[in-house]
Amino acid sequence: MINIRNLVKRYQNIIAVNNLSLDIHENEVFGLLGPNGAGKTTTIHMLATLLKPTFGTASVNGYDIVNEPAKVRASIGIVFQAPSSDDILTGYENLKLHSLLYSVPRHIREKRISEVLELVGLTERKDDRVKQYSGGMRRRLEIARGLIHKPKVIFLDEPTLGLDPTSRELMWKYIKLLVREENITIILTTHYMEEADILCDRIGIIDKGKIIALDTPSKLKEMIGNDIIKLKSKKNNIQDIETLKSFTFIHKIENQNINGEEVLILSVDNASRNLPIILKYINVESVEFTSTTLNDVFLGFTSHDLKEQPEGGFMERYAQYD
Repeated sequence: MINIRNLVKRYQNIIAVNNLSLDIHENEVFGLLGPNGAGKTTTIHMLATLLKPTFGTASVNGYDIVNEPAKVRASIGIVFQAPSSDDILTGYENLKLHSLLYSVPRHIREKRISEVLELVGLTERKDDRVKQYSGGMRRRLEIARGLIHKPKVIFLDEPTLGLDPTSRELMWKYIKLLVREENITIILTTHYMEEADILCDRIGIIDKGKIIALDTPSKLKEMIGNDIIKLKSKKNNIQDIETLKSFTFIHKIENQNINGEEVLILSVDNASRNLPIILKYINVESVEFTSTTLNDVFLGFTSHDLKEQPEGGFMERYAQYD
C-alpha cells in the first residue's frame, strides 16, 4: 500500500529523514515510533504530500507523492494530534462539511455519514455541538471525519494523547474495528508503548531519520532479550537445575541468595507461555517473572525514554518552516 525508496528530507545542514526505504502492507496497522526529532512527523508529512522530499520517492495506494499529489490526498485520511473539528458545529455538521470538501457523491453522502458515526459510536450525539463532547468523543469524531471519503490509508498521530485510561481502551477498540470494517491501512504514531504493542501488526523504530528496527512487536521484544523468571523451590537441589537444563527455551540458569533465601533465576523465551511447563516438573514456593516490554525495546535501540523527551524535537519543529 505504501512504498518508500531512498527518501531524504534535508533542511540546510540538517537531515531530518535519511535515505529511508520501507514497505507498508495493505490492511496493516503499522507503528512508527521514535524519540521527538527522529523524523516521524517529517516522514508522514512527505507521505501526505505536505512536504516535498529532497531526494527519493514514495507511492501511496499506487500514486507517486511528488507527481500525483491530488490522487494521494484523495486516498488518505489524517487525524492530527491537535483537534481540528469546529467546536460551534455539531458532529453531524462537521462530517457534512468534510464530505463536501472531499466531494463525496450526494447520493451516498448521508449514508456514509451515518456509517462513520455508527462506527465510532457517536450516532446518538451527532446533533450535539462539538464543544459539548468529551476528549475521547472529539478524538472519535476526528477519526470519523478522516474516514468519510473511504480512504485507503489513514494516518493517526497520537490518537489517544491526553485521554484517560478508560477512553484510551475504548479508542483502541474503535481502531481495531475500523481496520476490520473499513479494510484500511493505518500508520500510527504514539508515545504509549502498550498502545503500540496492542494495536500494531509491525513496528518501525526511527531514529536520526533512519529505520533502526523493524518487525512485529513480539519479534522486536525477542531481539532485546529474554524474560526473567525467579523461582523459590521447595527442594532447590541439583536435580531441579538438571531438569531445567533440559528445556530448550531456557537460556540461562543462576542460583542466587536473595534475602537469605536460595532463588533460581531463569532467562527464558516467552515466560507467560513457558512458565506453566516449568511448573509441571518443579515444585515451588513462589514464582515471580518479568517480561520484556516495547519500552525495553525502545530503550535498547535508541537509548531514549519517550516519556522523558520534550514535546516536539528540533527537526520536527524545523519542518514547519519548510
